Amino acid sequence: MKHKFSPLLTLIIFISIASMQTVQAWGMTGHRVIAEIAERHLTKKAKKNIQSIIGNQKLAYWSNWADFIKSAPDPKLNQTGSWHFVNTNANLTFQQFSYELLQSSENNLYKAYLRIKDHAQNGLSSSLLEKQHDLYYIIHLFADAHQPMHVGQKADLGGNKINVIFFGRKTNIHRVWDSDLIDNEKYSFTEYADVLDIHDVNFYKKYRDCTFEEILFQSHELANKIYKDAENSTNLSYSYIYDYKYIMEDCLLKAGIRLAMQLNEIYDR
Repeated sequence: MKHKFSPLLTLIIFISIASMQTVQAWGMTGHRVIAEIAERHLTKKAKKNIQSIIGNQKLAYWSNWADFIKSAPDPKLNQTGSWHFVNTNANLTFQQFSYELLQSSENNLYKAYLRIKDHAQNGLSSSLLEKQHDLYYIIHLFADAHQPMHVGQKADLGGNKINVIFFGRKTNIHRVWDSDLIDNEKYSFTEYADVLDIHDVNFYKKYRDCTFEEILFQSHELANKIYKDAENSTNLSYSYIYDYKYIMEDCLLKAGIRLAMQLNEIYDR
């Protein structure tokens, strides 16, 4: 006997499978926080040009699209998983790190982001759908570059194989940084954007003038510290929150401010 499923049930099953198969960088809330902060710092012209691509929909709505489509039936979409991270050796100098980036494969976070940014910035999209996809990838991948475990080590899949306990629950150090630290604060994405994005223009100057390589290197350096701490203790609770809450929040904030700068550079023209 063949079983027939309603369209709604089919959609629920698809989403459930996608969520089980996908490790989402920053988690859904983190990506939305970053996109929300970025949207608040767009120039009028950039906002208008982005609106011509996605209408009145908020950037936060599309901020997790690049994770969702990893379970899509289209090979052009579902074979993009490696775009979300870049693996290097540990404890590199900036020169060593830059060399490894240059020698890396074409389908990692570093090269995929630069390729997509160039495509969007130089008007190479041939259709509205291509323009939308470029924008969605830019919003998501640039945020991924600020998640330190997405600039981790290949042997442990960016910390996915490093098991830890977070407040009595089994998880891994990658997921701690994707979502556990953020979800522990119990904010909605708009509330989190509100409490983080409170500074004036002068404060945000320290986040500027960074190349993409330098941004990734900052994540690499933080990942080295996270790895070292995970070796010393796998039972994470209040002391871990004390050590990393504000560091994590700084990652979210600077990702949002820098994403706005990227979007203004690309779409304010």
